[in-house]
Amino acid sequence: MTDTNILLNGFRKFRELYYGKSPNLYQDLIRHGQKPRFAVLACSDSRVDPAIVLQTEPGDIFAVRNVAALVPPFEEDGLYHGTSAALEFAVRGLHVEHIIIIGHAHCGGVASMIRKQEGREELVYDGGTFIGAWTDLLRDAYERAVESNPELKGDALLRAAEHQAVRLSLDNLTTFPFIREAVSAGELTLQGWYLNIFDGALEIWNPEDKRFKLVD
Repeated sequence: MTDTNILLNGFRKFRELYYGKSPNLYQDLIRHGQKPRFAVLACSDSRVDPAIVLQTEPGDIFAVRNVAALVPPFEEDGLYHGTSAALEFAVRGLHVEHIIIIGHAHCGGVASMIRKQEGREELVYDGGTFIGAWTDLLRDAYERAVESNPELKGDALLRAAEHQAVRLSLDNLTTFPFIREAVSAGELTLQGWYLNIFDGALEIWNPEDKRFKLVD
């Protein structure tokens, strides 16, 4: 069996167990279009697939994934912005009601940024063109974590920076004019979640208490 046969067998299982039992669900999504209420921005990490973690059905979420579940700040420079384009389509095209940022524990992107800030790593990959610049966007998350407690080290610093990365992405969401307009009109909410897949735990940012609260 070749490596890709694992994926092909997975498709066959999907066709039998999911599509085979609910063909109308998928066909209706084509005929009438997708109308997800939630846009979920999660990390590309293979261990934190939001559709599996949240047990959603097809059409429930508009998923955007990138390194470290990061929202860049709004920029109008005529260049290529995949995450920003996806957010624009979610808000202006699909009219989602909620944008949820899902950061996670043991995030390689955040860990790489910390090593770089501490002078222990120059580049993630030799000759890397994109990843270093992308994770540099997380520098503020690192600085916020250190400012909150200069004594943090190791795993404690990583977790604090991961939490701050979620908050940073929430802040960056508000730099997009169309997101601010939708929030001001009461048509959109912004939420920050933090997933610890090792412990099977989920925390949600509470802006009133200014802390993450564990979901029962």
